[in-house]
Amino acid sequence: MQIKTAGSRPVTGPANDGPTLIVDAVSKDFGAGNAVDGVSFALEKGQFLTMLGPSGSGKSTTLNMIAGFLEPDSGSIRLRGRELTSLSPEKRNIGMVFQNYSLFPHMTAVRNVAFPLEVRGMTKKTALAKAHEALELVELSPRATSYPRQLSGGQQQRVALARAIVFQPELLLMDEPLGALDKRLRESMQIEIKRISKEIGATVVFVTHDQEEALTMSDQIAIYNNGRIEQFGTSQDLYERPASVFVADFMGESTILRGVLEHGMLRTDTLALMLPAGTAARFREGSSLGMILRPEQVSISPAHTQGQRGSCLSGTIKDVIYLGTSYRYYVDTDAGFEVESRVPRQHEHSGLGPGDRVDVAWSPEHVAVVPSE
Repeated sequence: MQIKTAGSRPVTGPANDGPTLIVDAVSKDFGAGNAVDGVSFALEKGQFLTMLGPSGSGKSTTLNMIAGFLEPDSGSIRLRGRELTSLSPEKRNIGMVFQNYSLFPHMTAVRNVAFPLEVRGMTKKTALAKAHEALELVELSPRATSYPRQLSGGQQQRVALARAIVFQPELLLMDEPLGALDKRLRESMQIEIKRISKEIGATVVFVTHDQEEALTMSDQIAIYNNGRIEQFGTSQDLYERPASVFVADFMGESTILRGVLEHGMLRTDTLALMLPAGTAARFREGSSLGMILRPEQVSISPAHTQGQRGSCLSGTIKDVIYLGTSYRYYVDTDAGFEVESRVPRQHEHSGLGPGDRVDVAWSPEHVAVVPSE
């Protein structure tokens, strides 16, 4: 079975029982244009999908339609073959974690976790036993009797996660749950959420605008742009083989050189640059293209030492930033645009600094080429 994603390759579910979640041509219009416009994708059991994109691109609206908090204007949402669009949120068997943890302040951690089980009719004794198991899974058993006000932000997040998974939902939805945490705690929780989701075999849909978070956690990433999925794929697919300038620009840092295809070269206003072999077969002559240069693909050296290996430009260092494990160089090229180069600390060119003349070079075979917008 294949479900085509908007602007991406098909996602294929297992032949035996099909995908766990199917979102098929879902749209939502709030009166000022489509907030979500024909979004489709499918997820297999246990997959971790991150919806990534700028604010207002449709990520949370899609998530809220899956959860049942919004009704789609058109399209279908199915969980294990069951149509969800007519079901209220509490009947969908979906766990949800928000940026606002929404813990009950008058309840201890274990009582907060047990609450959804009691609402579903489970006895208090059984619910508490299962809540303790969930807290153990998120490594918070020692704080089971603490109240939310006695817990740190990260601990409260763990309680919210335990509450979302305690009733063993078929699907776990997470809407920017780490947004309120500091960087170090956020990175720690990313690893924990990924570990826990794999341990329980949960299918997860996670919303964020943080590209590093998406790269760290995801099996699949959906890049949203103006209510549609611009590209759907693995983190490696999206970073190394972006489908558009928008995806390349959103997924990591890059220098985007725009021009037209002319006899196998990228012709800009000031120069002609070599393109990867096969580019002319993919695009028509005269097409507007963008060449994507990632900082780690660009080497830097004192001027006139690299020659014309691959593609090489001369320029002047504008700034150097020390990042601990690497150095970032910003070079104003003589061709009139800026190029960024990231060099591991052990390969740092001693003595190079702002104002120095340098060569920057890259291998044409390592760059991505996309249609220019």
